[in-house]
Amino acid sequence: MHRLKRAKGRALSGSEAWLLVAALGGLVVLNVPVLGLDAWAFRTGPVHASGMFASLVSASHGHWDLGLLRSGAVLAGVLVAVLAAAVLAGGRLRLRWAVVSATVVIAALLLPGVALQAGLRQSTAPWFYTNDSTYQIEIAGKLLRHGSNPYGHDYASSGLERFYSLDGSVKPQVEKQQVALHHFAYFPGAAIAAAAWGALPKPLSDFRFLVVLCALALFPAALLFPGRLGPRLALGALLAANPLIVHSVWFGTADALSLLLVVCAFGLASRSRFSAAAALLGGAVLCKQFALVAVPFLFVMFLRKAEWRRLKAPAIYFTAVVLAGLVPFLVADPGALWTDTVKYGTGTYRIIGYGLAALLLRAHVIASRTGYYPFIPLAFLVWLPVTVWLLWLQRRSRSLWSGAVGFSLSVFLLLFLARVFQTSYLIWPLSAGLIALLLKGAEDVEELGDQAAATAKRAPVPEAGGR
Repeated sequence: MHRLKRAKGRALSGSEAWLLVAALGGLVVLNVPVLGLDAWAFRTGPVHASGMFASLVSASHGHWDLGLLRSGAVLAGVLVAVLAAAVLAGGRLRLRWAVVSATVVIAALLLPGVALQAGLRQSTAPWFYTNDSTYQIEIAGKLLRHGSNPYGHDYASSGLERFYSLDGSVKPQVEKQQVALHHFAYFPGAAIAAAAWGALPKPLSDFRFLVVLCALALFPAALLFPGRLGPRLALGALLAANPLIVHSVWFGTADALSLLLVVCAFGLASRSRFSAAAALLGGAVLCKQFALVAVPFLFVMFLRKAEWRRLKAPAIYFTAVVLAGLVPFLVADPGALWTDTVKYGTGTYRIIGYGLAALLLRAHVIASRTGYYPFIPLAFLVWLPVTVWLLWLQRRSRSLWSGAVGFSLSVFLLLFLARVFQTSYLIWPLSAGLIALLLKGAEDVEELGDQAAATAKRAPVPEAGGR
């Protein structure tokens, strides 16, 4: 009870409070101008508001209302202004109010877009107000619940084919033009999570609600790292509500689940909880292929903090989690798993985005968006040597944060070299950079503690018996 009262009475110092206020204010300013942009232009016909979010659909007049979303974000900015005034008046900020205010601001940026999308979707049809990737993940989850394999499945008559016309009709030649109808490009973790989440009643069964909860959880996940409380809260807010992740949760890119597990893995590793960190990293890999890039950097981080013999258990945990997710699908149809996830992503999907492949296409080095692009040779000749060099630098360094920096650089290079470069993918190097700042803060506090202990040890001891 005494410890609980003491925690309630804690406060952020002036500098820490201003850091949090600046982070929250920056998030509001950065999000408001872009909130809700790039939505699909669906042509649904009459919209009849229904379901849990019917009032929100009515308030938006049955369409994707940017004004409604941005008004909520501006109200969050008013709360930040009140928070700033409180810090200005009191010189500090109670921890309880800091956490509550930050949570409200983050929720105001993340939740309305998802709720409005889900409400509009329930008021029209399941192929409206969603993203094709999210919709396919939901269908894959439904297949799993019914005992079917989502890999190698033909999605041409699943409802997904109606998404691409944007009006609910089935376009001619859609099966030939949209190769995604014949591939499930995501690792098994996404389908497994969707199978469990999809059992909820509509509209909560929309997979984006799980994604937005994972995004919200990135805020407290930053507290897994040691260090000063103010910087951790500020960085946690940046992880949870930066414009990239705010856009991704309502738009329907499902990176937040894997990102949350990666952040937690690094946080637990910084506290020498190696087995738990390895298990979470295995889960992250199952949910998104990009998490594979974090594996060698986290392993070198383990080596920095422990001896080789202590790494046997983490390796077993990581392998067990990955195999538990992969083996059922490998047993069912190993060829379908490989074709859908690896071969499709590296050689079948058309070239889009702003990476090297698109630059070569513009320079007419590559003939067409569906033509051959040498991703595998580039990965071996460019990305792999650079990543090995970054790992070597990390091993030589005395700091833990260098590993997260290496992870950020390596994943960015991989994305640049890939056949597809979606702007949403930039959330990975950004999040890795924020992890590096969390680790740097933890090391700074540890160094200050070591210096204080050394100073206390050198201090002269008073002689006994003196008056």
